[in-house]
Amino acid sequence: MGKITKVTQLTHNKFLNFFELETLKKTGRASRYFMSSRAKSAEELKLNTKDDRADAVTILMLTEDEERIVLVHQYRFTLDGWIYELPAGLLEPGESPVETAVREAREETGLHFTHWDVDPRFERPFFNTVGMTDECGCVVYGTGSGEPSSRFEEETEEIEVVLADKEEAKRILAQERVSAKCASHLMQFAYQEHPFAYLRRGER
Repeated sequence: MGKITKVTQLTHNKFLNFFELETLKKTGRASRYFMSSRAKSAEELKLNTKDDRADAVTILMLTEDEERIVLVHQYRFTLDGWIYELPAGLLEPGESPVETAVREAREETGLHFTHWDVDPRFERPFFNTVGMTDECGCVVYGTGSGEPSSRFEEETEEIEVVLADKEEAKRILAQERVSAKCASHLMQFAYQEHPFAYLRRGER
């Protein structure tokens, strides 16, 4: 098994940092590995803490009639272009994932998020792109009510709120840029007769 011999922090930013790992491969050969993290120090990296806590929350939100799914069509500097995503955001200190979802739903979409009674195993944290980051995130599920609005949007965000029915979801999947997590949930929404019913207690 490989081994990490030294960790060096290369950046000191608020939301994302870069680290260099000095490693030994399974053959014993020395190498370097680079990773990003939400951690603010090397001590907080999950390779040290072994704590799979959530750093971020993704929000799966249907309209009250459950006929449409709430998406954000967002400009991303990494692509210099627009991409369809689910609303999401970082947890703030002391917040639960559901509290983060309520806050982020309002900021990104203007909607009020109501959490479903979901089996906790479906909302526990999972890792994202583990080949390059230790970021861990969970998905929370519920309903969005009210009128979509961009008035709570932050300066760093450029977002169009989209309420997509099944046909529009199929079109987006076929023709648009879509994040992987969003695409997975869009497939369920678009092609299942009762999407996400398995998540809710008493409906399985």
